Amino acid sequence: MNRMADIENKDGIQWPPLIPGTLISRYKRFLADVQLESGKIITAHCPNSGAMTGCSQPGRKVFISFHDDPRRKLKYTWQLIDMPTSLVGVNTMIPNRLVAQSIKQGRICDLRGYDDIFSEVKVGNNSRIDLLLQNGERNRCYVEVKNCTLVENGQALFPDAVTSRGKKHLVELQGLVTLGYRCVMFYLIQRMDAQKFSPADEIDPVYGKELRKAVFNGVEILAYDVQIDHEQIRIHRKVPWNL
Repeated sequence: MNRMADIENKDGIQWPPLIPGTLISRYKRFLADVQLESGKIITAHCPNSGAMTGCSQPGRKVFISFHDDPRRKLKYTWQLIDMPTSLVGVNTMIPNRLVAQSIKQGRICDLRGYDDIFSEVKVGNNSRIDLLLQNGERNRCYVEVKNCTLVENGQALFPDAVTSRGKKHLVELQGLVTLGYRCVMFYLIQRMDAQKFSPADEIDPVYGKELRKAVFNGVEILAYDVQIDHEQIRIHRKVPWNL
């Protein structure tokens, strides 16, 4: 496991300079064709392996960043999409960074009081949990972070596609609870229009069933939304959940 390096003391994560455009299509999971305001069509990296249900419609305004790195095949990265009720962050690299930073800054009251924070902690057989908060050897809190971008009628839903990996994490957390450790499922809602959080039973009923089982067995749920604009993204408020 890796101890998290000190993160600059900011309220949130700053976006690189963003370039507006219009989404033409997202395909092969990691590719998106975008038309810039100049009329030029570019292919951007889509840093999201999920289904992106409800936030990848062609014709929507999107915001991308440019990276002049000779090692990169694609110089552009898709960061945001402008939906009718909120900007939505599509970059799945953001949640772990933002949650870890917010914990260190004490912005998440439920996860205060730990001296050390580690990332990508190995548990079980060849599996990893996103974060470990720790005071001494026994006072541990394992936190698995999930990116949530699907919102319907004010309700944030996870997952947006069937996820066997997500179920595996729930099983692993339950095993850690039996060893006496605190375990948390943390759902970061990368948008501003959610009033509550629930599992997406219509999409993946198996995941919803396992989440309810996990909560019964002592795994905690935390759901937080964000404040997001063209400059930065930051943790905002705790969102109530309903199983």
